[in-house]
Amino acid sequence: MSDTIPSLVNNLKFNRIDLLSYLDQRLEHIEAQDKIICALLPEDNRRKRLLQDAKQLMQKYPDPAGRPLLFGLPIGVKDIFCVGGFPTRCGSKLPIELFDGPEAPSVSKLKNAGALILGKMVTTEFACFSPGPTRNPHQTMHTPGGSSSGSAAAVSADFCHFAFGTQTIGSIIRPAAYCGVVGFKPTYNRITKEGVIPVSCSVDTVGGFTKSVLDMNYVASVLFTDWINHPIQKQPVLGIPEGPYLKHVDQIGQTCFDEVCESLKQHDFEIKTISCMADFAEIEKRHKMLMAYEAAIVHKTWYETHHDLYTEQMQSLIDTGRSVTIKMMSTGLDGIIKLRRELSYLMAQHGVDLWISPPAQGPPPEGLDSTGDPIMNLPWTHAGLPTVTIPCGTKGSCLPMGIQLTAGWNEDEKLLAYSTQIEAILKTAPNLL
Repeated sequence: MSDTIPSLVNNLKFNRIDLLSYLDQRLEHIEAQDKIICALLPEDNRRKRLLQDAKQLMQKYPDPAGRPLLFGLPIGVKDIFCVGGFPTRCGSKLPIELFDGPEAPSVSKLKNAGALILGKMVTTEFACFSPGPTRNPHQTMHTPGGSSSGSAAAVSADFCHFAFGTQTIGSIIRPAAYCGVVGFKPTYNRITKEGVIPVSCSVDTVGGFTKSVLDMNYVASVLFTDWINHPIQKQPVLGIPEGPYLKHVDQIGQTCFDEVCESLKQHDFEIKTISCMADFAEIEKRHKMLMAYEAAIVHKTWYETHHDLYTEQMQSLIDTGRSVTIKMMSTGLDGIIKLRRELSYLMAQHGVDLWISPPAQGPPPEGLDSTGDPIMNLPWTHAGLPTVTIPCGTKGSCLPMGIQLTAGWNEDEKLLAYSTQIEAILKTAPNLL
């Protein structure tokens, strides 16, 4: 599946690729591979339903010139989004009727642009910590990350070109790094969360996965209501967030990060080291406390009725949230603004366009009983800033690594524009392959 989204859609629109034949090929690939990867939720008659949707799409748009921007593109949807015609399970054992609701507007927007729903993608329980069955396509005994496990693995395994995810700490950026794909967490609330079962409303963010930054930019231009492509006029100045935050990277992760930065310097990128987040331990504490408090509110009624159907990890999160006071929660909310202002001030003071940091502590850990630690994503999610993961090779181990880039508030277009420059370098850097 080497086509970019723009070229694939253009070929589908003008019948240079037959849509039904294309979908048949995708489905054959999925049926052969997903027995191992387990990225998609099981669906009876998926082939019949998807081909019927495709025929209806072609009938709706018989004239190729009038076909929409995502005509015929199959997409994956994390199973905490409500989608018409599909049950929502949230990776849980609770009765599915509890999660019934109108289709998420983010999903409707892509469907209205011609996208076809390939299916629901596996999520960890309630987009938190308890893993589902999904495996990493690169090494199946290693985690794909979470909570958007199925979405990241589906794009990595060439099941689809785009899949929706969400992030509350590191649920897009980390699995993208682990699975060797591009992950994009936009500015907080830049995409509506309506129709998505929440974890923590103050930080939950809708985003997604693609194979390339170009593909992500194309989908974002359709998904966002106010997207304006950012012209590339220079190389961005990059800032390394020096301090206790970076102490969480392991030796392999640090080596990879250093080599990425060295490769960029060799291509004349200016990289500045900036001391920041001296109170990182408190930032982490505030974020996790706020997440637990708001999760406990979301689950209050369900938990009282169906307590025994929750895993121990989810029970622990909710019980912790019940002990959080209003004052503690307010401190957490104040901390979001405080951190955002600190990072924005430092960017302006030092003339930095993007922060550059590791998207995970290291390569995907072995084992499937955990999705890895999201600590490297936490401050950028807490501040609500737009963030992207770009793959940077495997260093011969078959375990993907990545780099994390973060822009200022509402600078999503700028982030993806600059990221195309960096992606091009990382694809060819010999020391990263």
